[in-house]
Amino acid sequence: MNAPLPVYEVFALRYATREARRAEHFIGGDPHDGPMPMDYFVWLIRGPERVVVVDSGFTAEIAAQRRRTYLRCPVDSLPLLGVVAADVKDVVLTHLHYDHVGSFHKFPTAQFHLQESDLHFAVGRHMRYSHMAHPYEVEDVVGIVRLNYRGRVGLYNGMVELAPGITLHPAPGHSAGLQFVRVNTARGWVVLASDVSHFYENIETGRPFPVCVSVADMLESYDRVRAAAPSPAHIIPGHDPLVMRRYPAPSPELEGIAVRLDVPPRD
Repeated sequence: MNAPLPVYEVFALRYATREARRAEHFIGGDPHDGPMPMDYFVWLIRGPERVVVVDSGFTAEIAAQRRRTYLRCPVDSLPLLGVVAADVKDVVLTHLHYDHVGSFHKFPTAQFHLQESDLHFAVGRHMRYSHMAHPYEVEDVVGIVRLNYRGRVGLYNGMVELAPGITLHPAPGHSAGLQFVRVNTARGWVVLASDVSHFYENIETGRPFPVCVSVADMLESYDRVRAAAPSPAHIIPGHDPLVMRRYPAPSPELEGIAVRLDVPPRD
């Protein structure tokens, strides 16, 4: 008989934000343009025997360069959720864009987990085009290459079980090797979609986000996310401020900072 899967707690930690408009978030713009802010998250998966961090955010320096409102260092804020970066053994990088990998250096002993195609793209011929290179910070990419030389990067070509109850799934489109994370929780499988869908509205209406390598792949990746989730309520988009409204904070002190995703949404 197979052993039961571990049941994990899952948290979203909000570390930055920016003002934006609806027209910026859909290919072709939006006929009902208006304010539509964007939040930035890292995610924490915590189980009885394992802790996994998903993405590492960006630094205060990059926030200033890119004119983002930096609220807190996501890695230095992990103790708010009972985790210290020095003790983290596994960090999943959904992709290598600046807002998902920038503080990788703050995990001194972790193994990083990435789809190989994402690294290939980030160091390949397309980076000579500024449009393709813009979502990357070259020092982040070079840093991951250095870690790979030290044996600290797991590079995958397809779906992989990172641990019992945690699986990684390629879903290209926004980037060449984007992956999402599926986690077993008390409410069923929660899908951390990351930038497969920036906002709930992208996947719900089938309107892709403008930053993409392939629109066709992005649309098919929406289907992959839907197939991996028990219901739309189990899908967590990568940048939507609604996540902070739909889910409860772990404690009153963390209101506006972090929410629990392993419990049902409020609506």
